[in-house]
Amino acid sequence: MKRTLLSCLLIACCASSWASVDTSPRPGGVYRLKPGIYVESSTDCGSPPNAAIRRYDGKGISTAHTRACRAKVLSKKGKAYTVRQSCIDAGSGPARRFDQTQKISVADALTFSQTIRGYTTTYRYCPVPQLPSDLRAYAR
Repeated sequence: MKRTLLSCLLIACCASSWASVDTSPRPGGVYRLKPGIYVESSTDCGSPPNAAIRRYDGKGISTAHTRACRAKVLSKKGKAYTVRQSCIDAGSGPARRFDQTQKISVADALTFSQTIRGYTTTYRYCPVPQLPSDLRAYAR
């Protein structure tokens, strides 16, 4: 009886946490960030405007209007990187590649700041279930 009651309590307590296990990729890549979608820190994950979205795939940080970004680390001091990033200048379809120098500061595996031409913006990771449906597939 005690064993059955204990088993029932464990199942009741832990079932919800088993269902919400994060199966997305672990932090890694050039910046040691969790791969996926990031939004400006003051933006809601459920309805971000395109300008507020960044995607980290372990190789670089893309926008809604770039893809296949590849960062080359020029220098690193602690968790601050100066990189030369090369991206295809279109979200889809044929386009040229362009290069840009950026500074990336990693606060933790879920938060980074990006400085381009002197302007700094902070981004935070959005878990896939919190994203709008059109971004969920892109996040994987």
